Amino acid sequence: MAELSAPTVVAAVSEALMQEFFSAADHERLHDAARALGGGFVRVDDIADVTERSAVRVVITSWGAPAFDADLLASLPSVQLVAHTGASIRALVTDALWERGVIVTQAGAAMARPVAEVSLTFTLALLHRIPQMHEALRSGGWYDPAAVGVQHEIRDAPIAVIGASRTGRAYLEMIRALGARPLLVDPTVDPAEAAALGAELCQLDDALQRSLIVAVHAPSLPETRHLIAARELTLMPDGAGLVNTARSWLVDEAALLAELRTGRISAAIDVFDEEPLGVDSAFRTVPNVLLTPHRAAGTHEGRLQQGRIVADELAALAAGETLCHAVTRAQMATMG
Repeated sequence: MAELSAPTVVAAVSEALMQEFFSAADHERLHDAARALGGGFVRVDDIADVTERSAVRVVITSWGAPAFDADLLASLPSVQLVAHTGASIRALVTDALWERGVIVTQAGAAMARPVAEVSLTFTLALLHRIPQMHEALRSGGWYDPAAVGVQHEIRDAPIAVIGASRTGRAYLEMIRALGARPLLVDPTVDPAEAAALGAELCQLDDALQRSLIVAVHAPSLPETRHLIAARELTLMPDGAGLVNTARSWLVDEAALLAELRTGRISAAIDVFDEEPLGVDSAFRTVPNVLLTPHRAAGTHEGRLQQGRIVADELAALAAGETLCHAVTRAQMATMG
């Protein structure tokens, strides 16, 4: 798309992602918002591609966006809103952004359900020992009770949910509907709130020792670095499974690989320290593990909902209304 002389809305988003995020109707809504804000809309691969930025009031960002530091903001004197199509905004938000009073929104609400669905899929697969049976058949065997281990139903299964994030809460709702017994670990939640979520509030060690599945949904904060490490993994019962669709930051990969090699526990993982996963990564050959390529949030419906949230926020800004997905400086302290 050719650059306008004075765009008011700039989408620094690749053409491929624009197609994923925005339906034809929502794409038109971006143009409508730009016109209501007094100018036009332009899509670029990088904000640096926009030479005339004086009238820009909204920047739509995606993964890989630069930090909105003082230098970048100096070139955007009219910017009012940074609308991120993803969830994590830590890499692009700086003190300068808050000090300028720029509104920051993100579309993470649209990602909670698809990620929770993958976490549920992983949970059922590990409970029913699907990775072990799949590998047995691929290697030419059949059912070997010693290799497969004990299969479990999710009904009445104790499941540790590490973090009452949006995704953690969506996952909680799903496993409760299937009859699981959730054990919630989150220092920001009190017993009454946990009970309202249908979960028993527990300390981490207690939940690890009691659960058949440990599902990680905590934010990436300094205090959550390797929240699940060698000591924590040894607390998990024999035959238990670890599910991580959140961030690799939360789990010590070396310790997890060592535990998986023993065959004592299993895991299902969507996120890794190195992405794309190296061709020689031990995860590709270690037993008892189910792997996906960081695509838990990548559903067609979820992507379109992400775009719809952004279009909604731009429409609200243009109409002078309150934005529903704004993030505050205080909230950043507990967001990954």
